[in-house]
Amino acid sequence: MKRLPVLCLLLWLCALFYAGIYLFVSGFLLVRLEVNRTSGCDDVLQPSGARRDFCGAEPRFRRTLLLVIDALKIDFARFDPDNKSPRPYENKLPVLEETASRRPAHARLYSFRADPPTTTMQRIKGFTTGSLPTFIDLGNNFASTAILEDNIIHQLGNIGKRLVFMGDDTWENLFPNKFQRSLPFPSFNVKDLHTVDNGILQHLYSTMVGEDWDVLVAHFLGVDHCGHRFGPDHPAMGQKLTQMDGVIRSVMERLQNDTLLVVMGDHGMTDTGDHGGESQKETDAALFLYSPTPLFPGPPSQSEPEVVPQTDLVPTLSLLLGAPIPYSNVGQVLLPLFPAEGQTEGAVTGLSQLEALWVNVKQVNRFLETYSSMARDIPSESLAALRDHFSRLSATYLASSPASSPASTRELVESMQAYLSSVRETCRATWARFNPLKMAAGLAVLALACLLCFLVSQASGALAAGGRGLLTVPLKDPVFDSLRCASLLSDSYVIAEGRVVTFLLLSLGLFVPVRLNWEGRLLPPLHDPQKPPAGLLPPAPPPAAVRRESYVLLGCLGLLVGGAYLSSCFHACREEQGACQPSPFLAPLARLQDSRRKNLQYVMSLAALGLWTYLLRRWLRHYGNLNASGGAVLAARWVLPLVAVCLGLHWAVSGTPEDSFRNLAELIGVAQVALPRAAFALLGLGMALLWADPITVFLKTRGPAPGRGSHAAAIPPLPPRYRASTGISPHAELQHLIPQIYQRMRRSLEDSEQMGAGEVDTRPAVEAYGLGTGMAMSFLLLLLEMGALLHIHASATSLAGLQGAHSGDFSVPWTPVVLWSLASSQFFHATGHLATFPSIQWAAAFVGFPGGHAGTLLPASLVALNTFSSHILFGVACPLLLFWPLVCEDDAEDAVMEMRLRENPQQFSSALLQLSTRYLTILGAQVLASVCAAAVLRRHLMVWKVFTPKLMFEASGFLVSSVSLLVGVSLVMRVDLAVGRWFRRLLPDATR
Repeated sequence: MKRLPVLCLLLWLCALFYAGIYLFVSGFLLVRLEVNRTSGCDDVLQPSGARRDFCGAEPRFRRTLLLVIDALKIDFARFDPDNKSPRPYENKLPVLEETASRRPAHARLYSFRADPPTTTMQRIKGFTTGSLPTFIDLGNNFASTAILEDNIIHQLGNIGKRLVFMGDDTWENLFPNKFQRSLPFPSFNVKDLHTVDNGILQHLYSTMVGEDWDVLVAHFLGVDHCGHRFGPDHPAMGQKLTQMDGVIRSVMERLQNDTLLVVMGDHGMTDTGDHGGESQKETDAALFLYSPTPLFPGPPSQSEPEVVPQTDLVPTLSLLLGAPIPYSNVGQVLLPLFPAEGQTEGAVTGLSQLEALWVNVKQVNRFLETYSSMARDIPSESLAALRDHFSRLSATYLASSPASSPASTRELVESMQAYLSSVRETCRATWARFNPLKMAAGLAVLALACLLCFLVSQASGALAAGGRGLLTVPLKDPVFDSLRCASLLSDSYVIAEGRVVTFLLLSLGLFVPVRLNWEGRLLPPLHDPQKPPAGLLPPAPPPAAVRRESYVLLGCLGLLVGGAYLSSCFHACREEQGACQPSPFLAPLARLQDSRRKNLQYVMSLAALGLWTYLLRRWLRHYGNLNASGGAVLAARWVLPLVAVCLGLHWAVSGTPEDSFRNLAELIGVAQVALPRAAFALLGLGMALLWADPITVFLKTRGPAPGRGSHAAAIPPLPPRYRASTGISPHAELQHLIPQIYQRMRRSLEDSEQMGAGEVDTRPAVEAYGLGTGMAMSFLLLLLEMGALLHIHASATSLAGLQGAHSGDFSVPWTPVVLWSLASSQFFHATGHLATFPSIQWAAAFVGFPGGHAGTLLPASLVALNTFSSHILFGVACPLLLFWPLVCEDDAEDAVMEMRLRENPQQFSSALLQLSTRYLTILGAQVLASVCAAAVLRRHLMVWKVFTPKLMFEASGFLVSSVSLLVGVSLVMRVDLAVGRWFRRLLPDATR
């Protein structure tokens, strides 16, 4: 077998795909240009146009306390006294609405709308810089780097404010060395509900009563972690919100008159407790403003906004605290916090609404001019319109006077607000601009890679078939995958992909027996008396064999249909599917409150785990040998059961409520760490043993037969064992011997018992036969769907062979390869995953590591293994499509199973290359279709919500699948190498 050329060619093709994906993504997901300039105290122009020290004047508030309650969605802050049966998260935070309604001059509660992506780091960037995040920033959520843009933390420090921070350590990463005192706590462990919050509470109140701070930031994480772990509709969420209600009340009691309290959420959460997308449940958080002194002129007016963009917090706090607005801010001041014209004393200590807007407009215009001169990506028409608008505003404002009529003042305020809104929308549209050259290059490279993969698969298939079929272009087999690729241009398909892929999988599966029946291969041929005598025709296949294979095929098809139908019980729901209800089986045991349901789900999980362990061992025992002493046998006999035991115990420990078994809390904590790590270690050990020794056959040197004594000498010596004497090369002789050796394995055991005591044969003999799954033993983790598809493929191949329609080579048709790729996608959705960022199961990063991680590589790897488990399993197991029809020959008398591949190493290499390139062609076509959808629909309303996440998941899935395929091919080559060494040990004379 040509191992190195095949592997190198596959690596080169995969690298071509990777290059195309990188080129397109780098042109599609652009990072906006950051303007690394800062505002200064002398930058703020007063109405007269004269420059003065803005920071030297007395600000309206001397101190501010910023309480960030992570994932405080607006629904948590609402209070309805008429709700007699509230859900766990309802009416648990009454202090906000009660204070706002009883003291309207001192407090307000707003809906605080975030710009997607709704991840913590991007939100902190947004409400500290006043800028808009880009889509690609989402990937930096777990690798926070210092903010280089001008921000309110930097500005407050520059004017001498003493900053103190406590809570989420993301702030320490974003603002290193910016705080006079910092108490960060690890933030990534979503299972930990109390460490960060309790750490804050140990220092919050004592810090407040001191005089060594001007700005205090406290970032609580318990609500967010409770949502990730249990979801919002859980008693733990009610307890956490009740705790936050008490915290806010205690803080308000300790506030001084010169202090502004800001209580805010950085984002919301979905009904499952996740966030990251752009649904309203994820973007709408709560914003509560309070001061012991009057903050607002009176109750809310009709013109007062109900929804406040998060970017508006930055200019508002800056002007209230006497700091310059950060340079890159595109938000606008919240007008209700500033008195109307004529209701303030002094130009700076009490900025009026008009004055605050003018400062804001000047700052935004300065940023616009600087950015447009550096980036040059704002359309000239839009830039000219904004410049003209600002010129008119400037002229109108400078011509205004305190004696101006209220109507003209109101018109000027509205014009300034319109200008600020126009700049923000222009920037948002501009920062979604693309690089057409890179996108086109990526598309071209991906198309070329798909074409080359297809041509290589055709050429390798023709080589395996002796030159036949090189110019044959299949049209009917890949039609289902072509339909799927074309459907990626529809947002409705992407939203309902889980159901559609299941339909395509079952449709193509049902097409297999229909086509066999159409071609007359599904049933035994009927006897026709008018046909020529039997001697003039090829022998008819045995009817019993045809019926047996047909029954197996139809039975496995039924198994596939049943498995696909049952898998629909485990699908999750997208936010766009309003009436959809997520599967209750997706909820972890810790979230379940009904003890009967929890016990039932645990028992069902254990039964499924035990059944899979039993079936896998039974399959290995049927095809292989579990009595040998090699590493593969050790892994098969002991690793799988031990892993199953560890998993079962881990599920039990994880499902135990925290308030149960308090005396065993320490032991439970140890078990939560030890059991998953033991399972990881056992799986790693098993794979290492399997790689080192993948063969379940072992050899030993012949010795004298025991118990025969001197009578053994009377037995005549047996003739020498079969050896080829063809006079050809040793390598060809070895290949010719393979069928003979395989059929005589059992006889070698009997021969050793008949040998005389005086004769010692030093040649190795087979002690236990089990070579039938030499290569299949490399793949231990198979799913029921895999088994059904493999048997359908094997039965279809066998029926074609019985009817004389099989070509005799080892090539795998397109149909089973397309089925395999569809099953991979179907299994991705059947495990509760979706092509959306909120559906990522972040809790997987803490399985075995409840205390968190020091870095990001290990948690990212665990999340990737969880998300793309189906891609990994189907990619690694893809070579089974080549071996399975041969493995299923074990009932025939002359069957040599996959050892037939060693008789034709050239065809073996060609068939393996053909299968791999066909699988890559199908996966690459799906990536190409996603890329085309994102490129064509880049101005579509749903591009960032549907098509871009789909592109990212499809590209990531291709990366994982291709690497897994390369691992599977490498395992095949490793097993082939081990089998070759086994034969050389068995027949040393034949290799001389």
